Amino acid sequence: MTVTTNTASKAKPSKTQTAKPTVFIDGEAGTTGLEIRRRLAGVASLSVLSIAADKRKDEAARLAMMRQADLVVLCLPDGAAKEAVALIASLGSDAPKVVDASSAHRVADGWVYGFPEMDRGQAGAVKGATRVSNPGCYPTGAIALIRPLVEAGLMPADYPVTVNAVSGYSGGGRSMIEAYDAGKAPDFELYGLGLEHKHLPEMQKFSGLARRPIFVPSVDNFRQGMLVSVPLHLDTLPGKSGARDL
Repeated sequence: MTVTTNTASKAKPSKTQTAKPTVFIDGEAGTTGLEIRRRLAGVASLSVLSIAADKRKDEAARLAMMRQADLVVLCLPDGAAKEAVALIASLGSDAPKVVDASSAHRVADGWVYGFPEMDRGQAGAVKGATRVSNPGCYPTGAIALIRPLVEAGLMPADYPVTVNAVSGYSGGGRSMIEAYDAGKAPDFELYGLGLEHKHLPEMQKFSGLARRPIFVPSVDNFRQGMLVSVPLHLDTLPGKSGARDL
């Protein structure tokens, strides 16, 4: 991996002069950004741009990075991600491709949902897209369980679905990680019980459900990992489908 530290005042090679595809992680100092950077460190075929720490909120410096990049990965809160997309769009024909790790664009028009295994055509759609929204953690499990059943006609689109999920604490961000690492957090906790969790829109849309599922998320005292389960009343399914059919 080639790491280049840049500020707005330093001239860098243009995209056409750079031998390797170039990635800029906008928000590289956050939990998600650090993890993506760690993973990209093992990809020798990519060059990763890194902005100076004192320029991370400097719009001109970020725009200069975006202008040089072939791909920008957004690791920002939803509002900041929307602002970053507008900044990228200002580059016109020089705008790089974008992968947004926030939930800001997961059901937005003009964005491809970055779940290549979702159906037969999704991998090709992701490959050809200029704007990809990275799926949420919980929806990835729920969609993988529910969508095949809906598409096969084993579950009606309006079936009353409940999704139960347990997540490790790293997905809660820096404050939650620090609380668990310090032993100050509960071993197990339900949350988001107002039925308005930000993952619900993508969970419903890409599962193919006509009605909103009941989603019950929780966090447990382990760093990473997730268990997603969808209980079904077999005697309420079409044709009384059994476990073998599912």
